[in-house]
Amino acid sequence: MEAKLDSSAPHLRDPAHYAGPLKDWGHQPNPISGNSKNDGVLLHKGAGGAPEVGLWQCTPGEWPLEIPRDELCHFVSGSATYRHESGEEIKIVPGTVVLFPAGWKGTCTVHETMRNVYMLS
Repeated sequence: MEAKLDSSAPHLRDPAHYAGPLKDWGHQPNPISGNSKNDGVLLHKGAGGAPEVGLWQCTPGEWPLEIPRDELCHFVSGSATYRHESGEEIKIVPGTVVLFPAGWKGTCTVHETMRNVYMLS
């Protein structure tokens, strides 16, 4: 079984290669380039929306980004570049883990469809 979302501890196996159904989360708003499509699997969403935990997949494109709450991301496939408004670049490859603090502002450029396991607190 690839996923057990109705478990006492919701889980999915091998998120980089998960082939189960993904929910369409729409396209990134206000694109700078491309038309990035978002899909995912929500494992848990607490009262008031926090924490939110799941698997997010995004296709290539670039858009402005502002992180609303602390977000921990473990990137399991694909590649991207996050650019902070200060000019700092974070290169994303499989295995990268990033903690984006609440209020982080910049851009995200997805070069190759990426997936990450995330927790938004």
